[in-house]
Amino acid sequence: MSEECKILAFVAFGIECYKKRKNLEGGKTAELFRRYGVDAYLHDEYEVLHTMGEAELLDDIDRFIKVRS
Repeated sequence: MSEECKILAFVAFGIECYKKRKNLEGGKTAELFRRYGVDAYLHDEYEVLHTMGEAELLDDIDRFIKVRS
């Protein structure tokens, strides 16, 4: 698997986990991520973020959104 495929799979993982945690629909989660730049953040910071556990990653996403809202 190419590095870009790994990164895109990680972004999808973030969306799915966040969707489950917040009990959101997929489209609403994707829109939220686009609005606040979470998708780009997960993509651009993959090297650091993919080393986090799921709960830590989701807490980081919550902080990222809170700072931007």
